[in-house]
Amino acid sequence: MKREFAVIGLGRFGGSVCRELSAEGMDVLAIDTMESKVSQFRNIASHAVIADATDERVLKELGIRNIDHVIVAIGEDIQASILTTLMLKELGIKKVTAKAQNDYHEKVLNKIGADQVIHPERDMGRKIAHSIISNNILDHLELSDDHSIVEIKAGKKLVNQTLVDLDIRANYGCNVVAIKSGQTDEINVSPMADEMIHDGDILVIIGADKDISRFEKQLIADE
Repeated sequence: MKREFAVIGLGRFGGSVCRELSAEGMDVLAIDTMESKVSQFRNIASHAVIADATDERVLKELGIRNIDHVIVAIGEDIQASILTTLMLKELGIKKVTAKAQNDYHEKVLNKIGADQVIHPERDMGRKIAHSIISNNILDHLELSDDHSIVEIKAGKKLVNQTLVDLDIRANYGCNVVAIKSGQTDEINVSPMADEMIHDGDILVIIGADKDISRFEKQLIADE
């Protein structure tokens, strides 16, 4: 069964979310107050409408209560973002994801019941910083403020050793949840302790940021 989404605010972030959800075959209701933005999504989203999401009557007329997940991606108007998020929760929307402009905005959104708050500019900044600091970190996904999943290219110190030899969990407090072969591109999920690491392999590691950083500095950093 298809999940139904609504994206409120079709700026750079909201538009990108709308395109990706639509490309995945999801039913998407795209909403913005500006006709120029809405017109760009008439052939992309399932429905694209010009509407003021701060008007509860309008939201009800759009059938917003039948939507599984609403993404509030309103741009600079923080007041409109907060009011829309509050009304959506009062209308009983199961999941509301809201974009925050700054830390204060994020705190307010959390207090009024947003199920997920994202801070695209800050989060992307952190991701880019991680990639700049280490040439070995290929991708970085934050799970929380202090836990992440990272893809790390195996350094010379890891090659021709097994996971049991390295004992990464005991020594560094993080876990290798998958290994992507540098030779065949095959992905081994939940690798066994005797799995050998080869040149070019990519390790998918989950753990606290401080533990991942310690592991990267001691065993992965360029020699």
